[in-house]
Amino acid sequence: MSEPSGAEPTRSRAATEERSGARRDRERPPAPEPLPHPVVDNHCHLDIADGDWLETTDAIARAAAVGVPRIVQIGCDLPGARWAVEAAATHDALVAGVALHPNEAPRLAANGTLEAALAEIEALAGAHDKVRAVGETGLDRFRTGPEGMAAQEESFRRHIDLAKRLDKTLVIHDRDAHDEVLRVLDAEGAPERWVMHCFSGDSAFARACLDRGAYLSFAGTVTFKNAQPQRDALALAPRDRILVETDAPYLTPTPYRGRPNASYLVPYTVRAMAEVRGDDLGALCAALDDTTERAFGGSW
Repeated sequence: MSEPSGAEPTRSRAATEERSGARRDRERPPAPEPLPHPVVDNHCHLDIADGDWLETTDAIARAAAVGVPRIVQIGCDLPGARWAVEAAATHDALVAGVALHPNEAPRLAANGTLEAALAEIEALAGAHDKVRAVGETGLDRFRTGPEGMAAQEESFRRHIDLAKRLDKTLVIHDRDAHDEVLRVLDAEGAPERWVMHCFSGDSAFARACLDRGAYLSFAGTVTFKNAQPQRDALALAPRDRILVETDAPYLTPTPYRGRPNASYLVPYTVRAMAEVRGDDLGALCAALDDTTERAFGGSW
């Protein structure tokens, strides 16, 4: 299929940013051994460039070749959300999520455009049946200071309401804000399906999320040396409540941490997950595939 029109990648977050702060190496990692059963990359940013940006059709083909034939494309600002909807409509392998990233909301509030942006996100969320998610939204205490917290929380509440009204999956970004995320969810009431994207908490936080009905999504961070709390959370979570993601082009799994990430690298993370849990690799892959369909409202 052809590339969506206007397919130049958005730069809503710095394309060279590595969330871990590690020095970046531009060389793409080698393709891993294919998985024994297909899985879904449930959180990817195909529109954000990093090094030798992969054109969407190529990125999809590389992923499919190693057992990752489907991807949830997440748009984090208005250009990214528009692109995600068009890309999902163009490519059979994609579905979309649309939202204003938690760090985007204070910027929009400061220039008086938050309301208009939220209205466009609502229109985009209902624009196509392949828009399956509202997200990523949530709270971020790392990059937004106290002056932006009110706008960030208001945006989060509005996205929760939108997910419930449109029966979409809510995808939550939580950075250094575990208690606050749960406080807002408890106050607003969580939608039927919600995902803790790039789960970053420990076992106690995992239990609190699971008790509220969450799916926990694990990224390449679960392979990092300092991520034992996340591995502990992964080990305790029921197999039918866990997902896998890349958050590409960020969070590349060990041993390629710091290089550009992409959906074709999911098998490295899945194999690490199976080892942590003591699961048979094929059985875990089959469970991840099935659980992702349930989390995002069916197959595509």
